[in-house]
Amino acid sequence: MTMRTLWIVLILATLICSCSGGDAYVIAKGKAPKMSIQVTSSAFADGGSIPSKYTCDGADVSPPLKWNSVPDTTKSIALIADDPDAPRGTWVHWVVYDLPASLRELPEKVPAEKILGNGGRQGMTDFKKIGYGGPCPPSGTHRYYFKIYALDRMLEIAPGATKAQLLKAMEGHVLAEGQLMGKYTKR
Repeated sequence: MTMRTLWIVLILATLICSCSGGDAYVIAKGKAPKMSIQVTSSAFADGGSIPSKYTCDGADVSPPLKWNSVPDTTKSIALIADDPDAPRGTWVHWVVYDLPASLRELPEKVPAEKILGNGGRQGMTDFKKIGYGGPCPPSGTHRYYFKIYALDRMLEIAPGATKAQLLKAMEGHVLAEGQLMGKYTKR
């Protein structure tokens, strides 16, 4: 192989890799791109209005959530619900982790218990309580994100963890993620 042929091969390989978004390099390093999880609720559509039943204006119970398949290597599921439109920064409404990998939904009105019947654990919200705390914006319309994460391990952190503690424990272990966003305007 001549030096000119070698340069052409190297240039072509570089172009192919850069045109494919660098996936060849990522996969070669063993870090395949994250899969996307579709999250839905029978209570509201993505981008739709959250019924008052699930807010401080109503019964303040958690909405039903469903998600589609997760990677085969998933060991646990985590959930974070928060409001990025809060006046003092993102407000955390729900933290759940160590849910079984086989789980594909949470029913309406998940009890405010540290350890759930399915083994999942609930963390501390910005309301300073365990379990779900519904939308309660001081004014205007806020967006609420229900984020699901498929993880490659059980986190095994104590119940009552904060969102920050959960995110730190999840670092490097997220296989797939997805979210559902709902809006609410306080009456």
